Amino acid sequence: MRVLITGGAGFIGSALCRYLVLDVGWTVLNIDKLTYAANLRSLDPIASEPNYHFLRADICDRQTLQAAFSDFRPHAVMHLAAESHVDRSITGPAEFVQANVVGTYALLEAARDYWSSLPAKARDSFRFHHISTDEVYGSLPPDGYFYEQTPYDPRSPYSASKAASDHFVRAWHETYGLPALISNCSNNYGPYHFPEKLIPLTILNAIEEKPLPVYGDGGNIRDWLYVEDHVRALVLILTHGQPGSRYNVGGRCERTNLQVVNAVCDLLDEAIPAGAPRRRLIKFVPDRPGHDRRYAIDPTKFEKELGWHPIESFETGLQKTVRWYLDNQAWWGPLREAVYAGDRLGLLTA
Repeated sequence: MRVLITGGAGFIGSALCRYLVLDVGWTVLNIDKLTYAANLRSLDPIASEPNYHFLRADICDRQTLQAAFSDFRPHAVMHLAAESHVDRSITGPAEFVQANVVGTYALLEAARDYWSSLPAKARDSFRFHHISTDEVYGSLPPDGYFYEQTPYDPRSPYSASKAASDHFVRAWHETYGLPALISNCSNNYGPYHFPEKLIPLTILNAIEEKPLPVYGDGGNIRDWLYVEDHVRALVLILTHGQPGSRYNVGGRCERTNLQVVNAVCDLLDEAIPAGAPRRRLIKFVPDRPGHDRRYAIDPTKFEKELGWHPIESFETGLQKTVRWYLDNQAWWGPLREAVYAGDRLGLLTA
């Protein structure tokens, strides 16, 4: 199996590349622009493997994409390249529209040109898997879940750009027959996560005994999924999913943001005790504009049709994640020093 992956130097993308190359044995071409959140160090475990290839390119560059398809001759595409941080989308939405909407369009067209040129048998087996987010569905009340039929209701520039990309993928399937699938996943966490997101930022601030910012009252709820469970799900969808279908992937692990931060504090207090419990570092800060209150996925369709279930609970996955950051300062240290030191993002200015 030869798979073209976009965004393979990011958090989920690098986990997918490592899994496919080392555990599954497929041949991978990773196309990544290497923006601030991408990190080739995350791919060190596979960098010298003969079935791994890397191309630095922007997915908006149609000509480069077409050459990559022609040279690599993939059997499938797994599209993860995206700007993904909600806070950054609030202050700089143009980059999100360009990468997530225009980039997806360019990739779809390059894939369609290539797919159309294939012999009938290869055309039938080709797949285009678009990896998206549950944020396209908007915000939930205290009860209820996101289902595959849930209407889209994006609330941030990020989720609006991802909703648009989902619609483009669906349209290319319906209009042109491109054998595409869409998966919408809940919040991921795990090793190699760029330290602007809640869990890695909290871990690193807590290690250094810096303030731990919690938005609003800390009651916003997310459904958490360990990244390695997610990449197993992605491969299952690619290989056994039905073209034209959507699959919601969730961990059934709802936690408030405050519960997550408290859990990180307690794990670090146990692993590297400080002078006092780290929960004392929690600082409630002004909420994010348009902050969705609750996300929760019902993954029943995916579980029943394809037989997937997560291996890690939130407790075991978080313990592994905290331990990884404790053991890998060589990975995150340079990022904290030169790329992102943990400053607050996403505040509106007059």
